[in-house]
Amino acid sequence: MSWAVVFGLLAALLLLLLLTRRRTREAFLSTENLTPCPTLFILFPASPNGDKCCGFCRRPGEPPLDLGSIPWLGYALEFGKDAASFLTRMKEKHGDIFTVLVGGRYVTVLLDPHSYDMVVWEPRTRLDFHAYAVFLMERIFDVQLPHYSPSDEKSKMKPTLLHKELQALTEAMYTNLHTVLLGDTTEAGSGWHEMGLLEFSYSFLLRAGYLTLYGVEAPPHTQESQAQDRSHSADIFHTFRQLDLLLPKLARGSLSVGDKDQVCRVKGRLWKLLSPARLATRAHRSKWLESYLLHLEEMGVSEEMQARALVLQLWATQGNVGPAAFWLLLFLLKNPEALAAVRGELEPILLRVEQPISQMTTLPQKVLDSMPVLDSVLSESLRLTAAPFITREVVVDLALPMADGREFTLRCGDRLLLFPFLSPQKDPEIYTDPEVFKYNRFLNPDGSEKKDFYKDGKRLKNYSMPWGAGHNQCLGRGYAISSIKQFVFLVLTRFDLELISPDVEMPEFDLSRYGFGLMQPEHDVPVRYRIRP
Repeated sequence: MSWAVVFGLLAALLLLLLLTRRRTREAFLSTENLTPCPTLFILFPASPNGDKCCGFCRRPGEPPLDLGSIPWLGYALEFGKDAASFLTRMKEKHGDIFTVLVGGRYVTVLLDPHSYDMVVWEPRTRLDFHAYAVFLMERIFDVQLPHYSPSDEKSKMKPTLLHKELQALTEAMYTNLHTVLLGDTTEAGSGWHEMGLLEFSYSFLLRAGYLTLYGVEAPPHTQESQAQDRSHSADIFHTFRQLDLLLPKLARGSLSVGDKDQVCRVKGRLWKLLSPARLATRAHRSKWLESYLLHLEEMGVSEEMQARALVLQLWATQGNVGPAAFWLLLFLLKNPEALAAVRGELEPILLRVEQPISQMTTLPQKVLDSMPVLDSVLSESLRLTAAPFITREVVVDLALPMADGREFTLRCGDRLLLFPFLSPQKDPEIYTDPEVFKYNRFLNPDGSEKKDFYKDGKRLKNYSMPWGAGHNQCLGRGYAISSIKQFVFLVLTRFDLELISPDVEMPEFDLSRYGFGLMQPEHDVPVRYRIRP
């Protein structure tokens, strides 16, 4: 490299440094240590109007501003390394609302759950999720839809996940869980089988979920077609899982050359497996799938792009269910009192059923709805492990009213971020011993569901938010909850399941998963299982 180039780079860096330091005396400067790590470009993509970091100053009425110590990058490295720890430090330093510089973007973080409704119900003309959704589709899944409108899509898909359609999905899910969970285990022979608990939960739930939404082999429910369903769904899962493991790197744009080649191969394989032509031959396709394909056709989407969109939907509908079941089962296995309480709840249910559990072809919704202990266990597990980022693009300069009467100004082009994992879900004022799993935390003394939680002496509306909130709350949460409960029901009533090492510690989180939904463990936990004699 020539000296002229070196001096040119140094001059450019000095100019950038001077420009980013132009702020009022009210801005904060942090000199905390930094460790290299990919930045979270998936969460804070470049503004369509260009970066505004040069000359950004805190104006009167805006939240506290913390630029970090690195020009342009700001806190991107720390955010990418461990978002929860970083935001916890920022909250201790600045309070429950503040603005940080992250990779050229100004991100206002709101951590007051009393004020979340001010954000999640704000109209798109002021706070918008659309740009982020489009970026997610294009960056990770190579999906480009003409005239895409998340609100239109939601209004068309919502009826397919409610009422009688939800009941149909629930019944099909129970049948398909039988096919893959009991069928695979029977094929493998009697006795104990060993597997990682995450793989056990993730694989069986995703495979059954795929068969439920995308259809089964025709003609359905024969021994031959069910064997093909098990083989085909296993191929779907193992291929999908390769993409899922690379998802954080793909989102951040930090793939190695080898990773990029693998992603291309895996995506190509999934696009073939989920092509509309292949799916057209399948039986018992869900009303959800039929409506979604019709929606894509009405937009004029090509079959190639439809296949890509269906891969995106496979991740959106199945990517969090398996990890959620993993944590729930692990908490039960590590807490004998909780496991005994859930089993004690299931026993009278089995006594009321008129046929042996091995002959049950469906688990009625009224039965699923009469499991308050399991509901509490699920809610507590999600409280401890669900860590999505709720983000909005600030479309116009606006005033954000807080629940305590304060008001802060937000700038057009900035990003607003809520992180319910920290508050309310891990807030010690709301939950006693918030890091501890308590299976009955969401139960009243009379056994009914507990919904009354308080902060600052006021009852909380949003006391746990694993499914998002407001306009972008998860449409399929009812189906997801039913699927998890059916899976746990089958595992606990039809199987013996135990940890290979009873004293194994709970695994740490894979920190790269913050923001994507359910956290995944750094490593799997070995278990063994068998069908009960």
